[in-house]
Amino acid sequence: MRIRQETPADYPVVYTLIKDAFASAEHCDGNEQDLAAALRQSTSFVPELSLVAEADGCIVGHILFTKIRIGTSTQLALAPLSVLPAFQGQGVGSALVRQGHQIARDLGYSYSVVLGSETYYPRFGYVPAEQLGIQAPFPVPAENFMAAKLTEDAPPVRGVVQYAPEFGI
Repeated sequence: MRIRQETPADYPVVYTLIKDAFASAEHCDGNEQDLAAALRQSTSFVPELSLVAEADGCIVGHILFTKIRIGTSTQLALAPLSVLPAFQGQGVGSALVRQGHQIARDLGYSYSVVLGSETYYPRFGYVPAEQLGIQAPFPVPAENFMAAKLTEDAPPVRGVVQYAPEFGI
């Protein structure tokens, strides 16, 4: 498997991949592929943090991190993470998250937030965001709105997350 930065030529394949990945997801709104497309056009887009995983020359996974505000600090939101159903459970998503976190650290980001599975994301250091002084801008179970410090010495942040307008929040 190879992880690389997504290119514009990948957009149609990734659009379908995201749609297929979320087709059977327990918690989704069915518009994740449209959100990714909109975020690519936003000022919150960080091209280096839009990654694809390839297996045998085919794109089988995608991850996107975009800029958010927490108080006066610019940090990241992980959304969406998508893996083709036939490749789920094989480490593709884990590899994408880990590579994304490394690139984010290299770019100087200290935190990432995610709205997702409380059984999946903790393996990457995500904890309920409220434990780090980070609040969701909408009602959500605390165990599903999580944040991870990307560096051990990350300066504290406090406040309500301000997502890119494309999230519709």
